[in-house]
Amino acid sequence: MGYRHLDTAKIYGSEPAVGNALRMAIEDESIRREDVFVTSKLWSADHHDPVSALKQTLRNLGMEYVDMYLVHWPVKLKPWVCYAVPKEEDFEQLDLESTWAGMEKCLDIGFCRCIGVSNFSSKKVERLLEFASVPPAVNQVEMHPMWRQRKLREICADHKIHVSAYSPLGGPGNAWGSTAVVENPLIKSIALKHQATPAQVALNWGLSKGASVIVKSFNPDRLKENVASFSLKLDDEDLLEIDKLEERKMMRGEFLVNDTTSPYKTLEDLWDYEI
Repeated sequence: MGYRHLDTAKIYGSEPAVGNALRMAIEDESIRREDVFVTSKLWSADHHDPVSALKQTLRNLGMEYVDMYLVHWPVKLKPWVCYAVPKEEDFEQLDLESTWAGMEKCLDIGFCRCIGVSNFSSKKVERLLEFASVPPAVNQVEMHPMWRQRKLREICADHKIHVSAYSPLGGPGNAWGSTAVVENPLIKSIALKHQATPAQVALNWGLSKGASVIVKSFNPDRLKENVASFSLKLDDEDLLEIDKLEERKMMRGEFLVNDTTSPYKTLEDLWDYEI
């Protein structure tokens, strides 16, 4: 269908499946390794040793390198935590300088072609830039027509950091997600006007802002529908109307906040009031 960016992570448990599928496609010469862009992520329990974590990811994938390796969350957990929602006793103090030094080492060794971050607020990006020898190439964050990330996009653009949008449809298939974006009356009316689908409108909106969009589907028809969003052209009126929509963050990260052991006592701390 033409998809070329594959986004995985240790905590998703999908690295071996992604690696197997790519290996098969490369072996039957459907694609070459350099045709695809593979992203994986440093899990929060591996901040003490990003190099070993990436080595394990490469073993899982059966690959020599990934194109992009991201710090999944600005959160450090104890080394044995292998589940997505940490318990109160699982948190440790994050030393971002030491984590980032480990990420830069991954790059130096050649285990990845680029390094970046995920779920970083504008303030956290700016703090990282104060000491990073290699600035992050990407910040992967939630972004869709109802969570537009205007401030973050401006700051990332100032520093030439690419924004990659996860949940560009508002995460309708996830427990924490919502159908609010694809069922929004304005998004539906714009879709009708262009003889497109609400999903295509939402994806094209993200692309129009210069972001890459990461869509997840297991449905072949929807996979085709999503990739067809490139051919849609939203006009200025559409973009202005979308900019007026009330904003609402879907992935709020409540599971990373507590008032005892987490460095983030409130959601405002975690997102630096960008919520």
